[in-house]
Amino acid sequence: MPRLVSMIAILFVAMLSAPAMADNGNDTNAGTYSLVPETPPDNFDVGVDEKLDAPVPLDAIFKDENGKMVRLGDFIDGKRPTVLVLAYQTCKTLCTFVQRAVLDATKGIDWSVGNQYDVVTVSIHPGDTPAMALAKKNETTAAYGREGAAKGWHFLTGDAASSQRVADSVGWKFHRDIDGDIAHPAAVMILKPNGRVARYIYGIELAPTDLSVGLLEASEGKNITTFERVKLYCYHYDPHQRKYALLATHVMQIGGGLTLLLVAGFIGIMVARERNKKKDPPSGPPTDHQQAVKPA
Repeated sequence: MPRLVSMIAILFVAMLSAPAMADNGNDTNAGTYSLVPETPPDNFDVGVDEKLDAPVPLDAIFKDENGKMVRLGDFIDGKRPTVLVLAYQTCKTLCTFVQRAVLDATKGIDWSVGNQYDVVTVSIHPGDTPAMALAKKNETTAAYGREGAAKGWHFLTGDAASSQRVADSVGWKFHRDIDGDIAHPAAVMILKPNGRVARYIYGIELAPTDLSVGLLEASEGKNITTFERVKLYCYHYDPHQRKYALLATHVMQIGGGLTLLLVAGFIGIMVARERNKKKDPPSGPPTDHQQAVKPA
């Protein structure tokens, strides 16, 4: 019952505030987004070429936080979605903001890392070491504060070729300069359980709603509740805003359906009460007829 009340409240607010978006099929499956503010030199190509449903190279070789040789596919189990983060630990600017944004977004949703989904951070700098990755993992999981996070939050390091394969597979374009610094986009990828790209999330401030709905979408309906299915139905990815937004028509459909159920339930209760009143014997003192036939 509390869950039903919460759902009704959410839908009521959504019906008042949802943007009037029509489900007209304008969502595009791919796009190119440049996150560089000025036109770079010809050999400086940074941005994202979206490759929805493209597979990541599961056979790409890296080292985990303990220095063990692993494959990327070791952390994509085919049962739950994965958030893929490309960054490097010696970066003190954009990478720091992106990783913090991911952490904040994960803390803002009901699903937990290591339970309903995993997070894999792949270093794009060959100078990063397993020791750096372990320190970052300990810092991140401690800040996250939920049980089981250590088994689902992974930080991988490796050579330039391996990280380049992963970046190329998802259209995430970055540039290394001669000083070793790396220019790169602010975007993370959500992968389906089979390791294919489901959605891109952009920016240095990730809305928990975008992460939550993106994970629901990536799960492809596996192991999600009825309430989560309703939530997924009510949201639509806006490729222009690059975020999820409430779809007014779907919200009104759900709200109208719930309203009909509530009205039908109320009517049913009232009818049942009237029937019970007719069946109940009259109350009060016995009549003269009842006293006359009362046995001695």
